[in-house]
Amino acid sequence: MKRRILLVDDDVAILLTLKAVLEISGFEVTTAASAREAKQKLKSHEYHMVITDLRMESETAGEEVAAAAKRAANRPAVAMLTAYPPKDAEWVTTSDTDKVLVKPMNTQDLLRQIEAMLVAHEDKKSKETGKKVEPVVAQEAARKPRARPAVAK
Repeated sequence: MKRRILLVDDDVAILLTLKAVLEISGFEVTTAASAREAKQKLKSHEYHMVITDLRMESETAGEEVAAAAKRAANRPAVAMLTAYPPKDAEWVTTSDTDKVLVKPMNTQDLLRQIEAMLVAHEDKKSKETGKKVEPVVAQEAARKPRARPAVAK
């Protein structure tokens, strides 16, 4: 099972570029070009993570997406992507966002941060529920076919 990400940004160039980078890295990516579209997708699909731009059709559009994600039954990890990070560091701890990603960002740094967020989020969810949650990364690795050793003839 691939890890599913909902990627939300009103800038089509950023949306398509990030989608390609994430898909090449093994993620299944669904895109939304507005908060409204993202909230609809959150109602009908489950995601492991939501990455949303902060400012889209309104100054609070990204926060609306983050709040909708936190209300979703599976409670995905939420990263806020912005070129304009709030000066108030306390904002992250009082919002529905797990992490703020500042663009532009090096691709390898972005991928490392996403992987770390997914693992930390799964750990947090398993502690909250008291159930051992099989990490998505481990599930995906378990499904990959193993190479068979060559047989000498």
